[in-house]
Amino acid sequence: MKVQHIGMVGYGEVGKIFTTGLKGGVSSISAWDLKLDPALELATVREAEAAHAAQSGVRVCRSMQDLCENADLIISAVTASNTLAVAQAAALHIRPGTIFLDLNSASPGTKQQAAQLIDATGAHYVEAGVMTSVPPYGIRVPMLLGGGQAQALAELLCAMGMDARAVATEIGVASAIKMCRSVMIKGLEALVIESYTTARAYGVEAHVLPTLVETFPSIDWEKQGSYFFSRVAQHGKRRAEEMREAANTVREAGFEPWMACAIAEKHDWVAQQSRDGVFEGLPKDAAWQQYADRLLERSQL
Repeated sequence: MKVQHIGMVGYGEVGKIFTTGLKGGVSSISAWDLKLDPALELATVREAEAAHAAQSGVRVCRSMQDLCENADLIISAVTASNTLAVAQAAALHIRPGTIFLDLNSASPGTKQQAAQLIDATGAHYVEAGVMTSVPPYGIRVPMLLGGGQAQALAELLCAMGMDARAVATEIGVASAIKMCRSVMIKGLEALVIESYTTARAYGVEAHVLPTLVETFPSIDWEKQGSYFFSRVAQHGKRRAEEMREAANTVREAGFEPWMACAIAEKHDWVAQQSRDGVFEGLPKDAAWQQYADRLLERSQL
């Protein structure tokens, strides 16, 4: 397998990290995002994104068709709710033999539907389960791959400096691993935010956190709490979409996703607080107490 031209669908946080990290190993790298659409009314957003791409050596595409015309590896990195829509759009223009790598946090059923669309064109769909938050790792973020070309692609990506491992030839296994983990990790984030903020309201956090340390001494609950609050405040909407896909994963297994649905609601609620400006002005390294105090102030209005 040889890749010279990478096309990135989605030029958000993950898209920017991957295009920057991979551009040195290929002849060209391009990107398409609705934010880059010339018809976008928010010209300032489009111009800012285009400027970032130009500075990073990334070619901005005019459309999905433009991206598909040259790419021999297409990477989809969008929000979970757009997973299938991107595959549908790409299937109209993707060339036979092209590898379509789906990084999105979607259920096995959604990934299987996307695979059917891409594979029907003669291209090759490979699903990825990205197993932790991307920013601390960059392109070295651990990911699990599934699909007929998963092993060959894993070898190629590792040669390009990534950390990819094939786990199955069938679609759905990698995403199931990812989604089951998300119920735990995103659930822990939601629990920490609810527990810590409530403890802060009662003035008992100095008693609660030490008991967590006693039970789970390997975790720095103070530092982890601050990280959880900051990440959900920044990416709650995206995390909520992922948890709705996790809920679909639970349903596809034949169970009622009470926990996954509640977690999605909590992340969505925090995201709404963020959009309403509740956390405005907090420094990047703000302590969890600062986030909790803002939420408590809002609750008293």
